[in-house]
Formats: sequence, C-alpha cells, structure tokens
Amino acid sequence: MRLIGNKTHGDLAEIGIAEFINQFMYDFKSVHIGKDLFRAKEHEEDIVIINEITKSKFPVSLKAYGDGPLQLSTDRDQKMFPYLERQGKRITDRKKIVKIFSSSAFSEFNNINVMPLIYDEKNKRCNIMVFDHEKASRQTTQILYIGKGKNLTSHGKGKSRKHPIFMFLDKDNSYICEVRYGGASANALQRGLWTQTKNATNYFDSITNGWIDYSHNHTLVKLFSLALNSTEAGHEEANKILQKDIEKLKKT
Repeated sequence: MRLIGNKTHGDLAEIGIAEFINQFMYDFKSVHIGKDLFRAKEHEEDIVIINEITKSKFPVSLKAYGDGPLQLSTDRDQKMFPYLERQGKRITDRKKIVKIFSSSAFSEFNNINVMPLIYDEKNKRCNIMVFDHEKASRQTTQILYIGKGKNLTSHGKGKSRKHPIFMFLDKDNSYICEVRYGGASANALQRGLWTQTKNATNYFDSITNGWIDYSHNHTLVKLFSLALNSTEAGHEEANKILQKDIEKLKKT
C-alpha cells in the first residue's frame, strides 16, 4: 500500500483491516468510521469492532507508521502536558506516579485502543504491534522534563528539540514513552502521547509474532488504478471475482 502513496496507505489500511474482520473473524463485525464523521467521534477511532454475540463495541485506532516514533494519542484536549507541568520537572515518587496515571488528564492513556501497523521499508518487513499501557504504567519509575533544545543523551531524545517533552522511564532508565508539548504553536507531530517502536520494544506485544517479510505487489497497484478509471458496473463484477477468491482462502 505504501507504493500508492505516503498520504493514502494509512486510509487503505483502515478499510483493509475492517474488511478482514468482516470476512475472517467470526462473531465479529467491523465498521469503518469515515473521515467525514471525524467531529462526531467519541474517541480517536478509525474502526469500531462489534461482538455480534454480546453486542459490545470497542473503538480501534489504526496507525500505519515506520519503525520509530509512534503517536498513541493526540491528546486533543491538551490535558497531559499542562497537568505534568504542575507536578514538577522530575517525578520519582511512586505514589505520585500512580496518581498521575489515574488522573482525568491521563484518562486517554488508560483507554488506548491503538493497533500500530509498523513497517520497515528499507528491509521490506512489517509488524503489527500493540503498546502495553498497563505494563508501562506499572513500570514507570520516573518522569523527566526535557526542555527545549535539551537532550537525554542515553536515549538520543530532545536533540534540536523545538518544544519540550516529559519522558517516562523505567527502573533501568530505559525509555517507555513521552508526552509532547501541546501549546498553540505545536503541530500534530509536536503534541500528544508518543512512544518509540525501536526504543521501547519491551513495552510492545507483536500480534504477528515478530517481523514479517513482504514484497511489493504491483498487481494490486494496477488493480487500484484500473478501478479508479472504470465504472461501478465494472467494480461490481470485480467484487464478485474477489469474493470468490476470499471464499477459497477461507477453506485453506
């Protein structure tokens, strides 16, 4: 999907995963939340998964990112950073850390339903990784303020930083995640809750049981280009052929 474009592969992943659930995960169905419904979203979800037995629903945010920085929450109400500022620049008291994670400002942290689709384009491999927020909150032993232009050398963070962050570390001084500045001058990449798939590997579980090698599928790109230049009647015929192929896959 990256072959089609940097700005479209995430959207294609959303509709692809939603259809995968509908086709292959029995007793579950998925609804894709279109971008036109963004303002009506209760969470930062891209799809909603419904258990057809219990009728329970839960939102999932899909993130298609390269191996490296990963945004877990946009913190759209800008609560996290101001709250941490009021707690101090170096927080090591465990009771205080527990209080931070249980605060209303960090409610989004405790409700992360993010499924990151991580790709390593150089080595042509991908991984579906889930951030273990419960483990992260349990093992955080210090929260440090890293100021503008500052750096925590052992983690390579903050170099030439335009905005400050609060970095979360464990007992081994290993990186877990960070809360970025969320003021008026910050863009989407300079605010919210972030982690690093390379530096915080101990806090991720891999759904795919590690990295999966892939190769470019130029046939799929051709399929999209033809679909965009054909009629709806042609789409219907193509859908029938593709559905037959999916039925064969279900039997294997």
